[in-house]
Amino acid sequence: MEPLGTVTLFLGVCLSCLLLLAAVRSRTQDKGRRPPGPTPLPLVGNILQLKTTFLSKTLQQLSEKYGPVFTVHFGGDPVVMLHGYDVIKEALIDRADEFAPRGRLPLFDKIHKGKGIAFSNGERWKVLRRFALTTLRNFGMGKKSIEERIQEEAQYLLEKLQDTKGKPFDPSFLLSCATSNVICSIVFSTHFDYHDKRFLGMMKVMNDNFWIISSPWGQLSNFFPTFMNLIPGPHHRMAANNEKMKDFVNKAIKHNKDTLDPRAPRDFIDCFLIKMEQEKNNRSSEFNTENLVTSVINLFVAGTETTSTTLRYGLLILQKYPDVEEKVHEEIDRVVGRARAPCIADRGQMPYTDAVIHEIQRFISLAALSLPHSVAKDTPFRQYVIPKGTTIFPVLISVLYDNKEFPNPTEFDPQHFLNKDGTFRKSDYFMPFSAGKRICAGEGLARMELFLFLTTILQHFKLKPLQDPKDIDISPLMSSTGNFPRPYRLAVLPR
Repeated sequence: MEPLGTVTLFLGVCLSCLLLLAAVRSRTQDKGRRPPGPTPLPLVGNILQLKTTFLSKTLQQLSEKYGPVFTVHFGGDPVVMLHGYDVIKEALIDRADEFAPRGRLPLFDKIHKGKGIAFSNGERWKVLRRFALTTLRNFGMGKKSIEERIQEEAQYLLEKLQDTKGKPFDPSFLLSCATSNVICSIVFSTHFDYHDKRFLGMMKVMNDNFWIISSPWGQLSNFFPTFMNLIPGPHHRMAANNEKMKDFVNKAIKHNKDTLDPRAPRDFIDCFLIKMEQEKNNRSSEFNTENLVTSVINLFVAGTETTSTTLRYGLLILQKYPDVEEKVHEEIDRVVGRARAPCIADRGQMPYTDAVIHEIQRFISLAALSLPHSVAKDTPFRQYVIPKGTTIFPVLISVLYDNKEFPNPTEFDPQHFLNKDGTFRKSDYFMPFSAGKRICAGEGLARMELFLFLTTILQHFKLKPLQDPKDIDISPLMSSTGNFPRPYRLAVLPR
């Protein structure tokens, strides 16, 4: 054998032995403490087994093998998965304080650096979340003032839909503009025209970031952050996009500072600026410009993408099931009529429509894995110990697709949320907004928007699919940490 070949063979054998030894050591160290899971490969972990384009199916198979609490490795980092209602309830609700910390998500950690509401921890998170909830409540979350803002935006959306004159169009843009303007009215006290260049620029970079996060580039960046920092690709656009959003927000903050009347706050930014002034002598205060900018971005992004995507997916589903759409039409006509706009008070008298909206959220399972949690110290859980700092993913789709609570969970069926007598059926398993202390701060606002936008659209229009409803594919375009609808076009016809 040639000397070079001998050396190559020897190095290959040595490398294989080292990899095997590392894998065995990893398993031995974790045995009896960390939850079980598939054996990881050094460096890459379980990435080859996870099939990130259909992650929820893979996690279902792993839970069947290892139980409701199991470990997978994202690169070299062990991550604990919670699968099923009982274990997620125990962690997020029954032991909420222990599982409240936010887990690592490198793409967001890199751009937000622990600032703002969504990705902060400790006292910062408690203070900023409490402030955001109080401010949103004071501006009318669940009250008439917010309802009126949504109703006004729904009427504006109607005009844009009427302008399509029955021709096919992609609803993504209009729905994103409508939902975004609702949160803009709260954060910036501004309504943007759907053709405003600043507004469109903000929407463009936000949509681009959402695409990156959902793509394999985003997934790999969260699994292998150090390696992906060295690799060119679209994931590097996130930092530049975030700078553009920060520039947009900073200009809004400057405008608010110049025109601020502390006696009459107009929006979230005004309220935050007033709090900053009140605490200007407190060196440890979390009310500073960095947290303001990041919190505004958190609210803007969360208040736009999730709701608009749910509406877009919902319209696709209703095209496939015209009988469901027709029943919603009948209930709207009976309860609301055509002479006035729908209001939140109508929801209690419209169990079928309410069930349809709940079933849309359950079926699409938009945030299939939720955002990651963590534990601040070594935490005994079930028969295991979860080490301090371990990232934890509650697999929300495992609750929303529980076949005991929702018979035939892979089928879209509003009866999942209806009693036999036709009244609305509540379910503790309905967790599209997560649960516990990290539950989405905008849940109340999102639920109002989904009801008011959908009923307003269906009050005035009948959906016209561009193909046979039987041929419409409502499976997600990609199913990983989130589920997203396939692109489509439709027409809307006046009723």
